[in-house]
Amino acid sequence: MKKLQSIVSIAVMTIMLAMGVVGYANNASAANFINPNDLGISYGGDTGLGNRDVRDTVASIIKVALGLLGIVAVVIILIGGFTWMTAGGNDERVGQAKKWIFSGVIGLAIILSAYAIASFVITNLTSAVNQ
Repeated sequence: MKKLQSIVSIAVMTIMLAMGVVGYANNASAANFINPNDLGISYGGDTGLGNRDVRDTVASIIKVALGLLGIVAVVIILIGGFTWMTAGGNDERVGQAKKWIFSGVIGLAIILSAYAIASFVITNLTSAVNQ
């Protein structure tokens, strides 16, 4: 069973690597045909909404949203810590506090990994289009 899992894992990683190479080659050849003036970026200034690039605006929204979620995760950890400190030796409340803290740490790890992935994708998307 483990041998089958390792074979499937290697096959999936190989396919993903091949798709990444092919996708990069397609992006590199298509980047020469994209004219930034044809993307409609200047229309934002005409409507009074600003003239920032849409990708930059989306990146800013993602960063703010993940920052707020990070604050929520830290507050959850603080609630767990407060519950633990005020438990007074009650095993049930200590167990509940441990669950709060564990959930907050897991949430914080998910948020940080989502931020890293989003930052990586947006940075590579911007650099691929602006070549």
